[in-house]
Amino acid sequence: MEKIDALDKKILDIITRNARIPSKNVAVECGVSRAAIHQRIQRLIELKVIIGSGYNIDPSALGFQTCTYIGIRLERGNMYREVVKCLQAIPEIIECHFTTGPYTMLCKLYARDNEHLMDLLNNKIQSIDGVFSTETLISLEESIKREISICGGVLPDVPALVSTDDDWD
Repeated sequence: MEKIDALDKKILDIITRNARIPSKNVAVECGVSRAAIHQRIQRLIELKVIIGSGYNIDPSALGFQTCTYIGIRLERGNMYREVVKCLQAIPEIIECHFTTGPYTMLCKLYARDNEHLMDLLNNKIQSIDGVFSTETLISLEESIKREISICGGVLPDVPALVSTDDDWD
C-alpha cells in the first residue's frame, strides 16, 4: 500500500470539512499548486482512501422524523447474507452492520413517524425468514455527526500507511 503523507492528511482534513471547496482554495491553504491538489485527490481516490463524495440530506426535511436503530437477532449467524439481501429492499434502512454482542445485526433506519416504524418492524423486518427477534432504539437527538478526524490524531501513524516524506510533488 502506498503511503499517506502530511500533505495528504491536510488535504483530507480540508475536504472532509467542506467537500465543495474549490481546489484553488485547498491549494492556497496547503501552499501548493491546484494541479498538485488535483493529482493528490485523484491518487487518494485510486488508493480508495476517498471512497465517495456527495451531498448530505436532512431526512426530516423529507418527512422522516424518526431515526431508529434496530438490533436484529438471527436464528443462525450464517443467515446474515440472505437477510441482508431482504433488508436492502427496504429503502428506509440506510445502514446495516454485522456485529458482535447481543445482536447479529444492527441497522439504522428513518421512518416518517412511530406508526410507519411499527409497520416497517411488523410487516417488513420481522417477517424476513431467519429474523428471530428485534430490539428498537429510537434516537432522540443526533448529538455528534462527523467523519473520522484526519489531523486531530485519530488517524494512526501506521508506518505502512504514513510517511513524513514529501516525495510526491
